[in-house]
Amino acid sequence: MFLTVLIAVGVVSLIGAGLAAILVLSEHYLANYGPCKITVNDEKELTVNGGGSLLSILTAEKLFIPSACGGRGTCGLCKLKVLEGAGPLLPTEEPYLDKDERSSNVRLACQVKVRNALKIEIPKELLAIREYVCTCTDIQDLTHDMKLFRFELVEPKTIDYIPGQYIQLLTPVYEKSREEVYRAYSIASDPADKSAIELIIRLVPGGICTTYCFDYLTVGDEVRMNGPYGEFRLSETEAPMVFIAGGSGMAPIKCILHEMKNTGNQRKAVYYFGANVVKELCLEDLMGQFESDLADFTFVPVVASPEEGENWEGQRGLVTHAVEKTLKDAGTCEAYLCGSPGMIDASVEVLKKLGVAEDRIFYDKFA
Repeated sequence: MFLTVLIAVGVVSLIGAGLAAILVLSEHYLANYGPCKITVNDEKELTVNGGGSLLSILTAEKLFIPSACGGRGTCGLCKLKVLEGAGPLLPTEEPYLDKDERSSNVRLACQVKVRNALKIEIPKELLAIREYVCTCTDIQDLTHDMKLFRFELVEPKTIDYIPGQYIQLLTPVYEKSREEVYRAYSIASDPADKSAIELIIRLVPGGICTTYCFDYLTVGDEVRMNGPYGEFRLSETEAPMVFIAGGSGMAPIKCILHEMKNTGNQRKAVYYFGANVVKELCLEDLMGQFESDLADFTFVPVVASPEEGENWEGQRGLVTHAVEKTLKDAGTCEAYLCGSPGMIDASVEVLKKLGVAEDRIFYDKFA
């Protein structure tokens, strides 16, 4: 009886494997829809080979649509209008589109397959997005799993962006990835230096892009990126500010603080930075310099569980607990958050509890 069950399981497994192989081969060899025409904003016509996603095909044509997840359908950023030819809305798109967007033919470009002629609308601001060829000129260890990368621009030689925005970094084909992959990273540079881009990247075990950056990218290598993207930026009010970040969420806050120094911004600001252990803290000297240079800025590092022998005397526990215990006059503040989706969700709840209006809480939630 046991042997019969094993044989049955083996047969079912073989059938499943065979079907999966057939699907893969079909996708590779049969899903070639030939030349397809894409009309962009009633102004430009592209003739492309069908079969790929609209996002990947537009990227190949140097039309860059924001996608923090690299086209995996988990960030919901690659929205554009597909007026004709897209087919029915997919279940993978539904969570990211509200009622008005659905009625306006908004789709996720990464989920739309190019199988026939399409008519699309791309926001004009995205048509200005550029691709940048850069050279990696410096790599600094910040913690055991975070590095700061500096890229000098080669073509074009300068970039304009708003502090808080992000770029998409292209990971080339290498031994652990058979295809080019884009990933989104917030800009960490001093905006006064328009000739370079700095990124703070945290290693994700098994991550295609972070593995490439940590284990394969070296000083002198050429890389490509495109951008800038994103609506995360300082408001033009005079309200006191609270920054909350963790890990590589340091990047856009660092960029914003540079800009505040450059422009003589007088707004009051407090920055809560969360780490699990003391060795995950970084750029403390730079934050101390900002405390000296800015009119009214305080840096509050928070360590969840200091390890034995670390002699940590600062705030302990979750960063959200530190905010809840120490933030004064929260109802007058604007909040700027950057970190994991879970940290952002928890921060939003705490800030609302303290009296911060939801429309005064700003973030880019990268999935």
